[in-house]
Amino acid sequence: MDLNTVTEVRDARERVPWQPGDAWLAGGTFLFSEPQPHVRRLVDLGRMGWRPVGRLPDGALEIAATCTIAELSRYGRSLDAPAAPLVEQCCRAFLASFKIWHLATIGGNLCTALPAAPMTALTAALDGRCLLRSQAGVLRRLPVTEFITGAGEQKLGEGELLRSVTLPARALHRRTAFRRASLSGLGRSGALVVATLDPADASFTLTVTASTVRPVRLWFPALPDAAALRDTLGGAVRDGDWCDDPHGLPAWRRHMTFRLAEEARRELDERTGHS
Repeated sequence: MDLNTVTEVRDARERVPWQPGDAWLAGGTFLFSEPQPHVRRLVDLGRMGWRPVGRLPDGALEIAATCTIAELSRYGRSLDAPAAPLVEQCCRAFLASFKIWHLATIGGNLCTALPAAPMTALTAALDGRCLLRSQAGVLRRLPVTEFITGAGEQKLGEGELLRSVTLPARALHRRTAFRRASLSGLGRSGALVVATLDPADASFTLTVTASTVRPVRLWFPALPDAAALRDTLGGAVRDGDWCDDPHGLPAWRRHMTFRLAEEARRELDERTGHS
């Protein structure tokens, strides 16, 4: 879609002063998908030269905001870590064309804060932390679960930039179980659940996205039984936190979330030989 209100495109390397009507441009797949009448100038991140994705000296995985889904998918297939399959599973949850895969970015997927955003599921499930940079150059870090506060809502300040997301090395060693549901075979996610089991201390986590307006992450010191998981999940998600849109009614999303959560819990239980 043409953005006929845009009068200027600037290179982000120039550090131009931020002004009302500015918008960061990375892949642009969301920005150009619908009218943006408030946008007057685009600040293009395309030439920043950030490494798309790679390991840090401490073993953590750093994903640049400008990393595309295609780049992350390729890296994930070569990643030597127990949690590696989750990368491809979440990339495939886009169900997007190859053109979108080569343009859409991880940063854009997080900053639009859509409930069905699969990069939210991936990074929240693996303890992702966002690195944010203000116009003054001040850096701050926030867990993904705190960065996204609601449907289309996140904690970016005026002119603030999402620089990268870091997944700690320990999280990459977790066993994972992935479950997803939608109203149609090629539809947007209506419920997406990721369960993890940490071999270091046997702790269990459950991350819920797509069915809720914000990511919900539960932690247990050990693998819970079905009743404990159901009770904790029921208490963690308030009635108003279930999504309500054409991709699924709240009652259906709630039902599918509980069902998928139990399936994921049972998968990890069976893989550890408890049952």
